Amino acid sequence: MQSRGICFDLIKGSGQAPRLGVIHTPHGDVDTPVFMPVGTQATIKAVSPDQAWEAGARLILANTYHLYLKPGHEVVKSLGGLHKFMNWNGPVLTDSGGFQVFSLSALRNIDEQGVTFRSHIDGSTHFISPEKSIEIQHALGADIIMCFDECPPYPVPAAEARTSRARSTRWAERCLEYHRSRGAHDYGDQAAACGPQQALFGIVQGSVYEEERKASASEIATMDFEGSAIGGLSVGEPKQMMFSALEWSLEMLPENKPRYLMGVGTPEDIIEAVARGVDMFDCVLPTRIARHGAALTQRGRILLKNAEFGDDDAPIEEDCDCYTCRHFSRGYIRHLFKAEEPLALTLATIHNLRFMADFMARLRRAVRDDEYADFAAGFKGTYRHRTGREE
Repeated sequence: MQSRGICFDLIKGSGQAPRLGVIHTPHGDVDTPVFMPVGTQATIKAVSPDQAWEAGARLILANTYHLYLKPGHEVVKSLGGLHKFMNWNGPVLTDSGGFQVFSLSALRNIDEQGVTFRSHIDGSTHFISPEKSIEIQHALGADIIMCFDECPPYPVPAAEARTSRARSTRWAERCLEYHRSRGAHDYGDQAAACGPQQALFGIVQGSVYEEERKASASEIATMDFEGSAIGGLSVGEPKQMMFSALEWSLEMLPENKPRYLMGVGTPEDIIEAVARGVDMFDCVLPTRIARHGAALTQRGRILLKNAEFGDDDAPIEEDCDCYTCRHFSRGYIRHLFKAEEPLALTLATIHNLRFMADFMARLRRAVRDDEYADFAAGFKGTYRHRTGREE
């Protein structure tokens, strides 16, 4: 393990345009733009850490809310922190738990101090404040951690969005103060090169309102975070509204820090967001659809359960170098799904992880070679949301 902390090198790009960068972490470097597979419960469902790494995953996301409830952050800490706990040697990012508190808890009460909520698992009552969220994430030991924020639903009245945005800013200030006060901002013996061992990102909110988005981004930009995240999008708003809110946010954020669009990760959306200057993405979609039999290909999604693939001896994608495509046919994988064999989930997930890693690598090459516009146009011209007949 490296002794240095977190820092970001912007290699190419400025403003709202495609960028190349490298995030340096104690557990390795990450080239950006990057897609992060989601490992909610300290595991990417259906695959081992070695399989995820071989497929190209380099930075993964774990969920603070779920790990706080089960097995508990103190348990994870006692077992060596997330990296040792899940046997993952690469970098890890944890979200704050805020989105899950607001989306999964039917009974909750929000005040200035934090959120009191009922567990979706057993109904027990819990309280998470900005300070508590950072305490949990410190115990989990991720390389990159997030501020606790309030994520309003869509639609939400402008007045409520304004109140929520202001509260999220105050909570961000409290998160940063607690983070520093607990020594997490210790620069160690390579202070000149990189920042703290755990990087804290601020989160921009403001729903779909230009004034609130710009105000939130400006407030986050004035604080000394190691990165900036854009939250509260892809929660039901129309696509063009999402991209407008993204543009308003990016306009106010610093160029020399990584920009993370939270919860957005379809290839179509990544293409558009990278064009606007986003560096980091996460989404459950590639692994979730894999478990339901859908595979990502250069021409769009295919549903491997479809009858048309029953006697198909081709791999999921001819030029894919993943373990699945090197060894198995569409017909075999369809058989596994129809027989309800767990191996089906693993093979489909490996392929989708590899597709996303390769997609991001091709995207980065296009930025490097000043061919991004052609790459984006070509991809959008051939990729379809879904291909193949439905049964």
